[in-house]
Amino acid sequence: SLGNGSTSPFHFVDKPTMMTVSKDQHVLATSAGGAHMSATAEARLLGSAVAGVSELILFHPVDTIAKRIMTTESRLVVNSISGTAGNLNSAVFKDAAASGAVTKLGSLFPGIGFGAVYKVLQRVYKFGGQPVVKDWMRGRYGQSFEATFGHNGANTMLSACSGALIGIGEVALLPLDALKVKAQTAPEQLKGRGVIEIFRNEGWNLYRGAGWTVARNAPGSFALFGGNKAAKVMMGVGEDGQRATWTQDAISSCAGATASITVAQPLDIVKTRIQNRPFNSPESGVSIITNLIKNEGMGAFFKGLTPKLMVVGPKLVFSFTVAQHLIGYFSTTMKGF
Repeated sequence: SLGNGSTSPFHFVDKPTMMTVSKDQHVLATSAGGAHMSATAEARLLGSAVAGVSELILFHPVDTIAKRIMTTESRLVVNSISGTAGNLNSAVFKDAAASGAVTKLGSLFPGIGFGAVYKVLQRVYKFGGQPVVKDWMRGRYGQSFEATFGHNGANTMLSACSGALIGIGEVALLPLDALKVKAQTAPEQLKGRGVIEIFRNEGWNLYRGAGWTVARNAPGSFALFGGNKAAKVMMGVGEDGQRATWTQDAISSCAGATASITVAQPLDIVKTRIQNRPFNSPESGVSIITNLIKNEGMGAFFKGLTPKLMVVGPKLVFSFTVAQHLIGYFSTTMKGF
């Protein structure tokens, strides 16, 4: 309720006016009966872009480690500690496994160019776009969601469903993701080839695994945004219109990231291995799953989950926390512009 007996998220007056209707919604209403996004749109763009750049700078090596572990098809954990350590060393550092610490560190920064473009575009699209889709869904289906799930449940499900839709659309960025993965896990496939040449020669091959990517992204993003919102509802964030604190954003992001990584892990294994294959030697997802079960067992679907939660989880928590908090901050500070 807006305190005037109306439950509508929009309030129309004779002249333009700005009013806060929730933590993340600022609308400019006019007597013409229409509403459009105010400074919130710019805030979402800026906040998510800063999050993407910050995440790239701090976590690209971590992402490389996770991708290399996931694409290693041999068993990493063996009976001896020294054997396991040796396997991990070879899987993570590849050709630099026998080199010094500096060389090893440098080997974790392949694909930084593709990673930069992909990561910034992905975070702007995902963290900046999900609130837009949620606003649209609230306007069209808000009453149905409230009737089905109740007030708090509706907020959580709107966040989750809009996140799933955004996750599906993220497949448009798959070529950049595929090139980043190849640079991180199989750089020899890109050696001596320019970006324009790769796009021209490979074309739609860069969308290899698109179906598996959609199957991974939809539940993963559903869990990310749904888990985040559910945690905030449990903490009572947003009920009286106040912004979440850094701590609350971090806690809710942690809940969403943990749920997302766990739910998406099996299909993320399949997607990453499809992308890791040479351009001229593709392998279907069904074939990868069959061979994975045969050679590595069912547990391989969650291969690397623990280190991923430990090293990739903080990356997602960091960027999601920064994006959410900065979007809220910029939405407040940019209202007068």
